[in-house]
Amino acid sequence: MAVFLDSWVTELAVVLSTAALAAYLWFERSYRYWETRGVPYVDPAFPFGNFGPLARGQKSLGELLYGLYRRLPGARIVGYYGFRRPLLLVRDPDLIKQILVKDFGAFHDRGIFFNEEEPLNRHLFALNGSKWRHLRTKLTPVFTSGKLKAMFKTLQDCAREMLDVLEGVAGRGQPVEMRELVARYATDVIASVAFGIEVHCQRQPDNEFRRWGRKIFEPSLLVGINLMLASASPSLASILKLKDGASAVSKYFRQMVAETVSYREKNSICRKDVMDLLIQLKNKGFLEGEKPENGEGGTKEVSPTKLTMEDVAAQAFIFFGAGFETSSSTMSFALHELALHPHFQTKLQDEIDTILTETGGDVTYDALSKMPYLDKVVSETLRKYPALPLLNRECSQEYRVPDSDLVLERGTPVSISLLGLHHDPKYYPEPERFDPERFSDEQKAGRHPYVYLPFGDGPRNCIGMRLGLLQAKVGLVYLLSRYSVRTTETTQVDLDFNARSVMLVPNGGIQLQLEKRV
Repeated sequence: MAVFLDSWVTELAVVLSTAALAAYLWFERSYRYWETRGVPYVDPAFPFGNFGPLARGQKSLGELLYGLYRRLPGARIVGYYGFRRPLLLVRDPDLIKQILVKDFGAFHDRGIFFNEEEPLNRHLFALNGSKWRHLRTKLTPVFTSGKLKAMFKTLQDCAREMLDVLEGVAGRGQPVEMRELVARYATDVIASVAFGIEVHCQRQPDNEFRRWGRKIFEPSLLVGINLMLASASPSLASILKLKDGASAVSKYFRQMVAETVSYREKNSICRKDVMDLLIQLKNKGFLEGEKPENGEGGTKEVSPTKLTMEDVAAQAFIFFGAGFETSSSTMSFALHELALHPHFQTKLQDEIDTILTETGGDVTYDALSKMPYLDKVVSETLRKYPALPLLNRECSQEYRVPDSDLVLERGTPVSISLLGLHHDPKYYPEPERFDPERFSDEQKAGRHPYVYLPFGDGPRNCIGMRLGLLQAKVGLVYLLSRYSVRTTETTQVDLDFNARSVMLVPNGGIQLQLEKRV
């Protein structure tokens, strides 16, 4: 019996060793892909390719690409590998412009796997091809200046409530976790304009909506694995379809949207917010003032295809996710830098005071446009801390890279590191230094426009960019008109970020102290 077991173990060891060797050789053959095409590349390692730090939870995907960006500073493009899949990192701003704008037709999809069996994944960010194009056409009018002005009162109400809540917090003289503070403000705004409900989570931090919303961005090992597979091996991600606990979140948000829509339609309620516009698209297929295709009159033609209830829920959900993260991150990082640089804070507060004196103390839509230094502070914040630190595209056809002999195969994934571009000393001297004057008219004119892309560019840029910026600016103006932010003993000067999140999420939050202005 012992002899039989020894023989069996030996045979098993041989089989496993042979399989491991075969896998290694298979990977090694794949790792010659960029070399044979004459593309500079970063050496991969079996079995993760260049994704080892991501797989081991040492770096986020954004930080990983930033590291690759810096490895070959003279290269226009850099080859790398996710497991055995060849991917391309683009560093040259002229080529980035070609991909995002001029040759968008060859790079219209993101190349990231989203499980469409999950209804909330049928949103604008995830969809590809004609599905994306039709939906983008329908949703673009939702974010015009006129529509944003109609939503402005909601932003004002939420910002005033933030100040009321801060009356008690600021008086204690204790450090305040600013990321959580502004996250509640952003949640109130997005809950109102995207879902049409008042949640008041600034007064009720444990509000049910806030708890569920927090789960969307909750970093975890499984979320990290899903993200890695979705980027490095979409086919494997499609086969595995790993569950990460999102089904409960999905059920909650879909039910809430269905109840909100039903209540509004039954009671003929119109609030002039995003949900109202989505309901129009559900019931008519186009917005008031537009004409459907083949309709008579009008200059704007849109597809009359109506959104389903699940489509409405998915778009409300992604608007919440994108709008919440953009505004809350931008606000908290801006306050962090202003606390570290009191002279910049004073200059911004002087501008705010001057404009609000002209308006009688009212923070109006037009007043924000008269605050150029506010725009510089927000722009510099998004340079140093882009909400989403990378962009992804996939080549949908054979594509010859301009000014080269390289032809990209159909299906080649293309990445752009925003952290890399925004922190490149070639474009931004002393990139770790916070300086709003980088965005003066003179400095912007002397810099390539495609080295600053916090919201992407081209037809697939962030559709909610203007709303995200607006609510961040409103929140900053209200807060800084009444308070100054100061560092404390617990303030972390150089932030480090959670390796399990695709967003820039600072470990330990952002601890600051509020000081009432006199």
